[in-house]
Amino acid sequence: MGGFFLGRQPILDRNHNLVAFELLYRQEESEEAAYVTDDLSASANVIVNAYGKFGIHNVLGQQHRGFINADPGLIMSDIISLLPSKHVVLEVKEPTSITPEFLQRCKELKQKGYQFALDNVVAINRKIEQLLPMVSVVKVDILALNEEQLTKLVAELNRWPVLLLALKVESQEQETLCRQLGFQMFQGYYFAKPEVMSVKRAVPGKLALLRLLSLVMRNSSNYDDIDEIEQEFKYQPGLSYNLMRMVSSFGDGIPQKINSIKQAILLMERKQLQKWLQLLLYTSGHNEDSLSATLTQAAVTRGKLMELIATIERPHDKNHHERAFMVGILSLLDELLGIDIHQIVDKLGISDEMSQALLARQGRLGKALKLVEANEKSDIASIQAILAELGFLNLDELTDLEAQAIEWASRMKTAETIN
Repeated sequence: MGGFFLGRQPILDRNHNLVAFELLYRQEESEEAAYVTDDLSASANVIVNAYGKFGIHNVLGQQHRGFINADPGLIMSDIISLLPSKHVVLEVKEPTSITPEFLQRCKELKQKGYQFALDNVVAINRKIEQLLPMVSVVKVDILALNEEQLTKLVAELNRWPVLLLALKVESQEQETLCRQLGFQMFQGYYFAKPEVMSVKRAVPGKLALLRLLSLVMRNSSNYDDIDEIEQEFKYQPGLSYNLMRMVSSFGDGIPQKINSIKQAILLMERKQLQKWLQLLLYTSGHNEDSLSATLTQAAVTRGKLMELIATIERPHDKNHHERAFMVGILSLLDELLGIDIHQIVDKLGISDEMSQALLARQGRLGKALKLVEANEKSDIASIQAILAELGFLNLDELTDLEAQAIEWASRMKTAETIN
C-alpha cells in the first residue's frame, strides 16, 4: 500500500528552542526535496496531509507554527481560508511581478491574523520593499552571501519591524556570525535535516469527491440535504475519518465529543467543507490499490451491519444508529490507514461509549461489534453466546441483516463504478 508523506524541518530560536517547523512537500520517504512542477498542487498536498492525514497537532505540537510555501496562486485562492491563522506562517518568495490585487489580498489576510514570511531573500529591491510592510519574518539565504553582503543586508532589513531567520545554516561558524548580526531564528542542516513523516494511503476516489462536492455546492446556505451528504460520506470510511480529523484540527473550541459523521459535517461550515473537498481533488489518487479497496468495502459493510443491529435494538434512537455505524467503520481503519486504533480514538475525540467499544469491545456497541466480528469469522459458538447476551436478536435475523448490509455496500460499489 502506498503512503502519504510530509517533510518538516525545525526552526529554532537563539537559545536553540524549537519555535516552528517548515512543512515541506514530499513524494516519498526521503529527506531530499521533491521535484515540484505545480506549486499550488504541492502546497495543497502539504495542507491536506498536515490537517487531514496526520492531524495538525501531531505535526506541530500544541504551540508551534508551521511555515507553508504559499505561491501567488494559493494566496489568491479560497483554499487559504482552510488554514487557521493561529497555526501557519505563509511563506512567499519574491514574485516575478507584483499586482495591486496580490498586495491587497496580502493586506486582507494580514488583517485576518495571518502571518507572512519572505523566503530566500538575498537582496532588497523594489518588489521586496512592497512586501516588507506585510511580513513578520524574513528568511535570509546565508549561503548565497559573503560576510560583507550579509552584514549590509541585515542593516537594510533592520529598517523594518521584522524577525530575521538565518536559512541554510550548515556550520557553527555560520551560526555564530548570524547570532552576532542579530538573527533571531535559525534553520539548516547544522541543526537538523528535514524529517519525513509518513502514513499509509487510503485515498478517496475522485468520483466520490465530485459527487460530494456537487451535493455540498447546491444553492443552500444550510444543511437541508444533510442526510444525503452524510450518506455519501458513509460510502467513504477513509474520507469520513479525514473529515473528523480536519474538524478536530480546526478547533480547540469543539463544544462536544464527535459522535457521528453528521455531527462532524455540521461542525464544519458548508463553505469550509466545499473548499476542503476542492482541495482533496488536487491531491487524491486515481485508484486505490486492491488491498485498500477490499478493506474499504469490508469497513462499509461492517458499519452498515452495526447500524442495522442498532436499529433493531433502539428503533427510534437515530443517534445510537449513527454511533453504531461510526464504530463499525472506525474498527477497521487501523488496518486501512496503518494507524494504531488507540491513536485513532485519542485524536478523534469520540464519545466514551464508542471508545470502549473500539478499544475493549465493551458496552452495547462493543458487544455488537464482537458479534459482527464473530459473524465475519463464522464462529457459531461465539455468535450464539453474544446473541443470548444481547437478547434482542436471533441467528436468522442476524443473517438477514448481514444480507441487507452486503447488498447496500454492493450497491455503493456499483454506483462508484458506473458514475
